Amino acid sequence: MRSNKGEVRIEEPTRLQRAIARRAAESRATIPHLELSADVELADESDLLPRLVRACALALRAVPRANASYRDGRFEIYSRVNVGVTMVSEDAYAIPTVFDADAKSLQELRAEVSELQARAQSGQLSPPQLSGATFTVSQAAIDRAWPLLVPPQAAGLSAGAPRAAPVVRAGAVVPGTVLTVALACDHRILYGAVAAELLAAISFRLEETSQ
Repeated sequence: MRSNKGEVRIEEPTRLQRAIARRAAESRATIPHLELSADVELADESDLLPRLVRACALALRAVPRANASYRDGRFEIYSRVNVGVTMVSEDAYAIPTVFDADAKSLQELRAEVSELQARAQSGQLSPPQLSGATFTVSQAAIDRAWPLLVPPQAAGLSAGAPRAAPVVRAGAVVPGTVLTVALACDHRILYGAVAAELLAAISFRLEETSQ
């Protein structure tokens, strides 16, 4: 096919890409987003993705309204904290689930996240591994990225890339490393004060694991 844009090649999306398109359209069309962000000082940049998972999981346990969904005019609050982690897959991205993330050590999370990344890259994730998430974490290679809510989850977090920035320690401005984390919430279930509480809890635990 030719047009004034040159040769046009038609490419059919894969089943996974179709699912992503449907999910993205559903998220923005049906969920009123509330978005907040914060800068977190990091003393250590290693194991950032497992530390994000752990910080979010512990924060969700502390703020249970965020470990939930808005369904059919009701709030569904979940007893298990299952964190979905956005990962690159063969032709798009996948969101495998770390089940009961709040009950696992950083060492356990490091091993599990590494295994899930390998499976995602090779397209070997199983359907059970792609289900059951109550919250989603993603990490971007830019300073700041806003997460897209994964229906019907009440919230999700996106972390940017760590960057050099001045920070205040003991009243003095010194060189440091800062990470911007952005939280998206379903405003039908998470209102401003609770969303801010969740973001503060995540930030605190992330800084704590960086000491």
